[in-house]
Amino acid sequence: MLTLASKLKRDEGVKTGRAPGGPSDSSHRVSIRDRLLIKEVAELEANLPSTCEASFPDENKLHHFQLAVSPDEGYYQSGKFQFEINVPEAYNMVPPKVKCQTRIWHPNIAETGEICLSLLREHSIDGTGWAPTRTLKVMTIKSTLRPLCLSGASLRSHLVTTQPISLCNAYVTSSISSLPL
Repeated sequence: MLTLASKLKRDEGVKTGRAPGGPSDSSHRVSIRDRLLIKEVAELEANLPSTCEASFPDENKLHHFQLAVSPDEGYYQSGKFQFEINVPEAYNMVPPKVKCQTRIWHPNIAETGEICLSLLREHSIDGTGWAPTRTLKVMTIKSTLRPLCLSGASLRSHLVTTQPISLCNAYVTSSISSLPL
């Protein structure tokens, strides 16, 4: 992804007839979000576990990407789950929007794919919501990997502290709670 940053600089210089290191034109400013994403996406890709793969439908839009997760342990082992991540223009003051594209029975994922975690909320009651100091790497690991890699016992203990977000998820919660360890 670092090559994308240099390619963007080079392309901008060619369009405006300036050298890439020259003074910037106010009409071609790169947003704060895009500057942060160049660094954070490179860090995310370097630190993704082997069970995950990030893909960018449009290489020039780092603010929209997919994450494929295939847990190798826990209750969802051998499953394949697709997540769509959209980073709003106001990032890093507001959290990225994460949606599960794969239909799954999980107490923190609604039937429509919305993920209910404090980390993905701008304001949360428990104080663990989004903060400008958080990064895509932290958000990705906590919102997609950790919930999918829970074992039966840890999933059951997770359910004790989690409120189901829909009637379907209440049924999921009761079904998973009754499974043997």
